[in-house]
Amino acid sequence: MLKKIAYGTSHVPLSPAVRAGDFVYISGQVPVGSFGSIVEGGIETQTRQVLENVKAALALAGCTMDQVVKTFVILEDARDFGGFNKVYATYFPTEPPARTTVEARLMVDIKIEIEAIAYAPQA
Repeated sequence: MLKKIAYGTSHVPLSPAVRAGDFVYISGQVPVGSFGSIVEGGIETQTRQVLENVKAALALAGCTMDQVVKTFVILEDARDFGGFNKVYATYFPTEPPARTTVEARLMVDIKIEIEAIAYAPQA
């Protein structure tokens, strides 16, 4: 069963989270704060905001970061890997999910985007 999970009003044609059976797919999250603007700062600040956004999207689906089994990370600049990894490790301190990290040009002027997949068996 496919269930789209939405929050607030968005002018972007996507769902922040979609449940498909026992899995929850989180759309790529970017460093946008609660007022809808890009959070200024370096890779650590932007990584923290992105992971908070991932956490919020997971919460909408009734999930936590502990249920994340896979992430896909896009860095604007591979030289930011160390700063990104330092913050990322604080969100997944014990059993981190499988992860792919690539360098690519992003669609807007940001340093990072992260998508996630969570395993959340339905009761």
